[in-house]
Order: sequence, then structure tokens, then C-alpha cells
Amino acid sequence: MNDLPPDAALVALSLATALVGTLGGVGGAIILVPVLILLGADPRIAAPLGILSVAAGSLAAAPRQLREGVVHHRLGVTLEITASAGAILGAVLGDVVPGSVLSRFLAAVAIVSAVAGARRKGIRNRPDVTFAEEAPGEWPGTLGGSYRLGEEIVPYQARNVPLGLAAMSGAGLVAGLAGVGGGFIKTPVMSEVMKVPVKVASATTTFTAGITSSASLLVFAGQGRVDYRAGAAVVAGGLVGGVLGAAVQARLDPQVARKVLSALLVFIGVLLAVRG
Repeated sequence: MNDLPPDAALVALSLATALVGTLGGVGGAIILVPVLILLGADPRIAAPLGILSVAAGSLAAAPRQLREGVVHHRLGVTLEITASAGAILGAVLGDVVPGSVLSRFLAAVAIVSAVAGARRKGIRNRPDVTFAEEAPGEWPGTLGGSYRLGEEIVPYQARNVPLGLAAMSGAGLVAGLAGVGGGFIKTPVMSEVMKVPVKVASATTTFTAGITSSASLLVFAGQGRVDYRAGAAVVAGGLVGGVLGAAVQARLDPQVARKVLSALLVFIGVLLAVRG
């Protein structure tokens, strides 16, 4: 079974899923891969296409998110150390874990993450007039920073770093196994476990997703699992979707962004359960 949609349909699917995935910082692959499999694609071929979609969306969204000062480089690179290691291991083990088991596990994780995010009310990180004259962005040498909320500046500081690092290794493992990028785990972990504002968590996850993707893509290429023609169509759609998603994300209120993320996670959980 390897019935991939026509190239034009792949471009459209990748564009739409990259746009939606960028909004919530979950990566478009978490929707694209299950959809491709439901349409008849071989999971071994669909997973690398998902990774290519994530990498393209990450690359396209990065310039705007960097200008907005919502990407925390140091935090992202710190977390990617364990995430990339997990992604390589996951890609190597991709032929061992039954797809149905993995799909049900991912569905449970997505729904639990959605419930955790939806239960929290209000805004955790509040504007502080002390930082009113400061340009938004990360604070060099720390895992803290600030971002602009309307006309105000909101400071923040990452917490529970060891727990966050452990969770990111699991996100990377999932990304490598299923080709879904791991963003649907990374963003909630940063937001709910490490107490990073959801807009910063989403942007940082999107920015660093390309690193995790590249690590597992190298393994997929060595296994001969990359369909380069279909991959080109997916990359084209992912680049456009990433640009559009970053533009919409920049205008989202934090509470709206959290609701969008929770709704996406529920949808993803249902989609994965059906796939399983």
C-alpha cells in the first residue's frame, strides 16, 4: 500500500497542515501523516514526508518569529540536545514498534496535553512596567526573556528544566518513530511544565523543529524511505503554510493561542485514534 495523492493535492495538504500546525506550534506533520495514511499511503513513506513538512514549515516561519522576539534560541537549543538524540533513536526503531500501538499512545498523549492546557485559565505571565523600554527577546546567557503583548512587555523565566529535558527526549523519540515532528508534545511541555508563555513556546518549538527533523531524516534517507518527488511537493506546500501560519500566530492573543492549541490537540488525538 503506497497510494500517495497527486502532487497538487500533496502541495495543498502540506500547505494547510503547516499553516494550522504553525498556529499551535505542533507542526503540520502531526495532521499530515495520519491523513496520508488514511488516504492509503505506506506509513514508512508517510513518516519522512511528515518530517520534510515540519522542516519546511520551521524554515518558513522562522524569519517573522525572530523579528517578533518570540523565539528563545538558548532554550530551544538546550532542549534540542535530548530531543535530537531521541529522534535518531526513534527513526532507527521505526520498523520495530507496531503502528497501531504507537498511534494509540500518541492519541492519549495529545488528549492529555489538551486537557492540561484547557484547564488553565487566565494569563500566567503578566506585563511588567519595569521592562516597558526593553526590546522583546531572550535575555543572553539565561533561559528567560520577554515578549510583546499589545503595547506591553511580558517577562518570563523557564522553570523545571531537568523535567523539561527528560520530556523532550520522549518528544524526539516520538518524532523519529512516527515522523510527526514532536511539536504536539514539545509546546505543551514548555508551556505547562516549564511555565514558558504559550506564544514563546509555540514559536520556539516551530523554530527548532527543523533540527529534530533533520536528525531523523538522515536515518530515513539511509533506509531508502524518502520519496523525493512527493517530498518536493510537501516542502513547497510547507514553505507557504509556514509563512502564513507565522503571520496569523503573531496576531493571536495568548489565551486564544492556548485554546487553538488545545482544540488542535483534541483533533489530533481523535485522528490518531482512528488511525490506530
